[in-house]
Amino acid sequence: MFERASEDVRAALARDPAARSAVEVVLAYPGVHALWIHAFAHALYVRRHVTPARLVSHLGRFLTGIEIHPGARIGRRVFIDHGMGVVIGETAEVGDDCLLYKGVVLGGTSLARGKRHPTLHRGVTVGSNACILGPIEIGEGARVGAGSVVVKPVPAEATVVGVPGRIVRAVEPHPEPDLEHGRLPDPLMGDLRTVLRVERVLEERLRRIEEQLGLQYAEEVEEIGRLASELEGFDEGGGI
Repeated sequence: MFERASEDVRAALARDPAARSAVEVVLAYPGVHALWIHAFAHALYVRRHVTPARLVSHLGRFLTGIEIHPGARIGRRVFIDHGMGVVIGETAEVGDDCLLYKGVVLGGTSLARGKRHPTLHRGVTVGSNACILGPIEIGEGARVGAGSVVVKPVPAEATVVGVPGRIVRAVEPHPEPDLEHGRLPDPLMGDLRTVLRVERVLEERLRRIEEQLGLQYAEEVEEIGRLASELEGFDEGGGI
């Protein structure tokens, strides 16, 4: 237990530039406190002391603003940064070295008992206010952008953003959980750029077609004028 607590403190120091010392983390980091309280609640839960486990979990929610169901399985060196509003459901699984920001929801989409919450594999990073819903798997090293709503599985080392979440690119593996919000692509802007490119191509094709039609029309008018002149000349020369 002491070893895991030490790992949690080191994880906070490694992943939060604001952390100045281990003492500060132990005394003033609700994300770390929530994990420690959950470890106690989970130990009660697996021994079928469900009500006491829920009471401990409820106390942890009151103290930290982070709600972790005692049935959830949390790996080692997980770090919840700030954490206010984080909700982790009963059958959720969070792998080792994951990083969760404030407001993250690992929720269910079914009223049936059984596996109904997400599984986050090792090294997943989930941005602020992102929701991951249902019994889906988020692959190792994947990144979920802030505010995203993910309802389908995400492969390893991928980046998913948007509502609903869309996989926008594969990324290089990161030694530590990482989420450079400013460098995440915007899938909607990418779609708009594609539409504009196609529009320019179509406009150019239409312009060429109009030029060809205009040239043909001018040639036809010229031919009609020539024929009319010949007919006039024929009448003047004593035709019909």
